[in-house]
Amino acid sequence: MSKIYDVVVIGSGPGGYVCAIRCAQLGLKTAIVEKYSTLGGTCLNVGCIPSKALLDSSERYFNTLHSHKDHGIEVGDVKLDLESMMSRVQDKVVAPTCEGVKYLMKKNKIDVFHGHGSFANEKTLKVSGEENLSLTASNFVIATGSKPSSLPGVTIDKERIITSTEALKLKVLPKHMVIIGGGVIGLEMGSVYSRLGSKVSIVEYADRIIAGMDKDLSKEMTKALKKEGIEFYLSSAVQSVVSNGEEVSLSIKDLKKEEVFSLEGDYCLVSVGRKPYTDNLGLENTNIQKDDRGRIEVNSHLQTAHPHIYAIGDVVKGAMLAHKAEEEGVFVAEFLAGQKPHVNYELIPGVVYTHPEVAAVGKTEDELKAAGRKYKKGSFSYKALGRARASNEFFGFIKVLADEVTDEILGVHMCGARCADLISEAVLAMEFKASAEDIARTCHAHPTYAEAFKEACLAATENRAIHS
Repeated sequence: MSKIYDVVVIGSGPGGYVCAIRCAQLGLKTAIVEKYSTLGGTCLNVGCIPSKALLDSSERYFNTLHSHKDHGIEVGDVKLDLESMMSRVQDKVVAPTCEGVKYLMKKNKIDVFHGHGSFANEKTLKVSGEENLSLTASNFVIATGSKPSSLPGVTIDKERIITSTEALKLKVLPKHMVIIGGGVIGLEMGSVYSRLGSKVSIVEYADRIIAGMDKDLSKEMTKALKKEGIEFYLSSAVQSVVSNGEEVSLSIKDLKKEEVFSLEGDYCLVSVGRKPYTDNLGLENTNIQKDDRGRIEVNSHLQTAHPHIYAIGDVVKGAMLAHKAEEEGVFVAEFLAGQKPHVNYELIPGVVYTHPEVAAVGKTEDELKAAGRKYKKGSFSYKALGRARASNEFFGFIKVLADEVTDEILGVHMCGARCADLISEAVLAMEFKASAEDIARTCHAHPTYAEAFKEACLAATENRAIHS
């Protein structure tokens, strides 16, 4: 059986399903191909959504044990029901969200095919599933996402040596979870299990956690997570990981001392990043090329070597973030419709959903120094913020970097409560090339967390912060 479409999207993650919806909105006959039985990709099924659900549940549990008393709330006989917590994630969060995407496909009259898609040639996609069929389209969009990476010599058995996928579905609370990687996933999953009562050790090759973000954010997060009980082994290289039934042993080299030491735990979470997923996509039957990191090569319009085949999200260069993939999905749809869309890759925000949260957009201080750009900065601490004090949220700060001459905001770096939401104000301001003075003179409601952004902008403009 063969079907003909204007657009066929391969992959139903945030990039794929958003692209399909926008294509349909613009009048294009659209289909989407998904190899798994549910829509939503990694993000909705085993990534962003379930991890945030667990972060929220674990934070509630932790606060019930440790901080409610500060608010005059006495709680006794608190018990963790891990099975119910995990069931909530799947049954009340993930499943309804995936059903929501299914509804959106039906609402927008998008045909959905479940099966593995691979190119027979640049004009035809074979789908192997419940029924074998061929899809012919004027345009294709590759949105197949990414999968967890590993380390040389480390075998992931999905039992004791696991990835984030398995960490989201554990049936037994680890006694000691050793995490390889101090990036976003490692910190988020480490925070979950630390709050629930596990001992958590994080091993990081770099000399600081979240090494790609501003150094001040790394310092603040290290202090906050150490206070929570997480221990860190920085500048440390994992040489081997061995599972002995119910125990895992790691051999680790301290890069500063040039010494080898070992760590033992009952689980080892490997969170050293992700890699593009293009397995068995049939790219060899086309002229589509990949770079040395396995990413599909595209031009500024996200077109591959075949102009009618596009690639978006984690399979192309750039941050592996759901919202970046969504922007690219909309870009491709609107480009196909003859519009002139744009994605500002300089203003893709990054967020770590720990507690406190971390969020950033734009340039770091190191990047500005390396570029020789003169800048000024202003910071404001949560300790001086009325709303944070009322909520017992003392950890954190907001830092604003602005051009020394024009005062244009070049970077905003946040650590503290609500930062995942607050960063959007910074992104919006920077999209319109706002100056620190623009934000400083914008009225912010009191008392709110957003006032910290205004105060940081005041501090960046001749040190005018009122409350510090």
